[in-house]
Amino acid sequence: MEKSEAIAYTTTGGSGLYSYSKNSNIQASNDFNQLFTTLPPERQYFASGVPGSFYGRLFPSASLHFVHASYSLQMLSTVPKEVTDRKSPDWNKGRIHYSNSTNEVVKAYEAQYAKDMENFLKARAEEIVQGGLLAFIVPGRPNGVSHSEASVNKTMELLGSCLVDMVNKGKISSENVDSFNWPLYLASPQEVEAVIKRNGCFSIETIEHLPQQMPRSKEFASTVRAGMEGTIKKQFGEEILDEFFDLLYNKFEENSSFIFESRNAISLFVLLKRIVTE
Repeated sequence: MEKSEAIAYTTTGGSGLYSYSKNSNIQASNDFNQLFTTLPPERQYFASGVPGSFYGRLFPSASLHFVHASYSLQMLSTVPKEVTDRKSPDWNKGRIHYSNSTNEVVKAYEAQYAKDMENFLKARAEEIVQGGLLAFIVPGRPNGVSHSEASVNKTMELLGSCLVDMVNKGKISSENVDSFNWPLYLASPQEVEAVIKRNGCFSIETIEHLPQQMPRSKEFASTVRAGMEGTIKKQFGEEILDEFFDLLYNKFEENSSFIFESRNAISLFVLLKRIVTE
């Protein structure tokens, strides 16, 4: 409510417009306490919710002995600005991802990934004690496999084609699609190793390819919806959700032979040790 509003309302119970549940800053979407209740009860945890992006500093210097990140570092901190700039030669018109786009768009995503990983490693190097460990698991693409051939990226292309179909049906505007890009990047093992070496603060203990079996269409469509529904809803509205994800499921079924090609879907397990300096 605007501060200039002349009428003051008393916060009430229940779930109405002026209820505490609707006006409190503590909501289910940002309540760490609710998240902590999902931790396995048979184990003991000291849980703490720390605000901020993991691409920056979160903890005191030399305070961590072990850090683990699982399936998070494929998400960029932001969409590269140039791909949504209509005046830029890198404008990603009509697409929501880099995988089937121009070389300029691919390079913009590559540069953003490298910048984000450098920031992540720099921050963790300051927070982890010398000799401490950093482990992360991240989806990627095999060395030598192009961006457009990676299974997850093929999924992004189908997502984009669904949005174009919705434009053609008059359900959403083309301008809304042109302003939307998904901030996900699949790095190769060579790219991951290169950014670690540039950082220079960690030794590579191991980089392993984890076996990854792509799920079937229905299961995969449900997983994608769980992860993307909130963003799609925010950009395009709630009223298109069911039709959009039904369309996506049908496209998964039609293209299952190449989407679920497991040889192009890998996960990387990376274990790093903080280098001990004099």
